[in-house]
Amino acid sequence: MSRPPICVPCRLAAIAAVIGGTAGLFAWTAGWLTPTRLDAPHIVNTFETNYGVHTGYRRNHAKGLCVEGEFDSNGNGASVSRAAVFAPGATPVIGRLAIPGSNPSAPDASIPVRSMALLFQLKDGEQWRTGMNSAPVFVVRTPKQFYQQLVASKPDPTTGKPDPAKLNAFFSANPETLPFRQWLKAHPPSSSFANTPFWGINAFIATNAEGKMQAVRWEMVPETPFEAESADQKHNPDFLADDLDTRLAQGPLRWHLVLAVAAPGDATSDATQQWPDSRQQIDAGTLVLRQATPQRAGACRDVNYDPTILPDGLKPSDDPLLAARSAAYSVSFNRRTREQAALAHEHGEAQ
Repeated sequence: MSRPPICVPCRLAAIAAVIGGTAGLFAWTAGWLTPTRLDAPHIVNTFETNYGVHTGYRRNHAKGLCVEGEFDSNGNGASVSRAAVFAPGATPVIGRLAIPGSNPSAPDASIPVRSMALLFQLKDGEQWRTGMNSAPVFVVRTPKQFYQQLVASKPDPTTGKPDPAKLNAFFSANPETLPFRQWLKAHPPSSSFANTPFWGINAFIATNAEGKMQAVRWEMVPETPFEAESADQKHNPDFLADDLDTRLAQGPLRWHLVLAVAAPGDATSDATQQWPDSRQQIDAGTLVLRQATPQRAGACRDVNYDPTILPDGLKPSDDPLLAARSAAYSVSFNRRTREQAALAHEHGEAQ
């Protein structure tokens, strides 16, 4: 059977959508984009110009739902980190499952990447917040590259899609984007949040009780076997939420938190590159999700999943994207919460 012709503009548009969504708020600068000095509000403004503003919603990963459950630690993670979350026992979790992009009404099938964000509420009052994607690598290495791709990905007003020539020029000038593009081409979108693995992408520095410091990355590995998105699901714009509700009605969903430990010489500042599979892997416990609620009324609505909010025993690495994410998430959080407050005030006055 012959294969249908490949639509190169369509593929580029899909890549641009993923890049715009997953990278959309990762670009804060503190002189990096010289000679033009840009800050987080300016970058978020540019993102809004490209992809629009949906009042009261996150500027990225706008479409999602809240989930709640707990993390059951088996104690294995304590070998690399003294963080209380890795001590044996259960830690409450408030999470969010979403797709990238700024449109809260986007069809689920329009974006091949899924995301998981988690807030671990530790017993001593500390928190661990993490944002993960279903791709094991990020598309760019630096905020400067992000800004360049944001410019290249700007939709053409006449077509509503990025200019393929500009995207190709950006990719050619930035070979670091190749691992992400290769992964996107080789991996079909998942049929469910429940069967999706999620990677933290960035490296962090873990310190154990003896003071030993090691670089780590983490992944949430689902117990549910992977299945690709089906043709029928593509006709349902909200199939991910519908599927999750069906599965949770039958019982909790589980993922294993696996810590990958770097070897000497492994890069900690480049999120476009995976570490070898041969690196030490530690199954630190099980994430158990028990319920989901619409984000408008859910516990995750007002959470800023800043990945630099970490408990004692974990700290950011030298990856420049971490500071970028933190600053831009703050801008997005402040804008949407102000909008939500204004909408609530208007609703109150109308009553």
